[in-house]
Amino acid sequence: MTARIIDGKAIAAALRETIATRIAALPYRPGLAVILVGEDAASTVYVRNKDRAAKAAGLNASTIRLPMETTQASLLGTIQTLNDDPDIDGILVQLPLPPHIATDAIIRAIDPAKDVDGFHPENVAALALGVPSLVPCTPSGVMRLLHAAGTKISGARAVVVGRSNIVGRPMAALLLAADATTTIAHSRTTNLPAECRRADILIAAVGRANMITADWINPGATIIDVGINRTPNGTLTGDVDFAAALPIAGAITPVPGGVGPMTIACLLDNTLLAAGRRR
Repeated sequence: MTARIIDGKAIAAALRETIATRIAALPYRPGLAVILVGEDAASTVYVRNKDRAAKAAGLNASTIRLPMETTQASLLGTIQTLNDDPDIDGILVQLPLPPHIATDAIIRAIDPAKDVDGFHPENVAALALGVPSLVPCTPSGVMRLLHAAGTKISGARAVVVGRSNIVGRPMAALLLAADATTTIAHSRTTNLPAECRRADILIAAVGRANMITADWINPGATIIDVGINRTPNGTLTGDVDFAAALPIAGAITPVPGGVGPMTIACLLDNTLLAAGRRR
């Protein structure tokens, strides 16, 4: 058996096309503002890709670039200006921030109705309660990938490896809402490989290259690899040993070309959703 490859690029492209069609039919252009503090190389590339995708979809997108030495007070002032701007529907502050800025304070300062990253405590609470909200983009993208792959979620045993506030915890909430029996596993989980082997759906989001090997995988499982790790030779790899998993899994996402494109597409979808609710 060879696993089906879940083509995140193609699925994301179809979603972006749908979003562009919906935006073209609106009497206004939803506005998205992205704030980038400093010159982190990975963040700069990611923000550039977001900006390109947003403009291609028809959003009125802008990137506010601030120097590394920007103070927390100054950044808070920029956010408040965007909160008050009626033409801005979505605000995203690119993480990570410089160490002298308190990330939690910045996230809390964003108007929850414009929080297209889905990180504000009000949106986190809404997700936990099963109330419609702006959902973090990567977990939202993972759910779309599972549906596109035809994976049965209701009643399935799902294991999420990683408990971050950005991916692991909201991912578990979405799987629970879809009626999966869900476990969050992490570095202190007893016998982690055995937990993973129980999974019909395995979500890897730990940031450790090729950590999940063949003997961790339940034959026929759907594997979504959220990890993006750069190897010493400069190539990108996920948290799952892709070559080892391919003959065992039922379906699997590649890295790159799996979850990454979906994260940006879901950001555009969140912006469109926020615009509709606000207006």
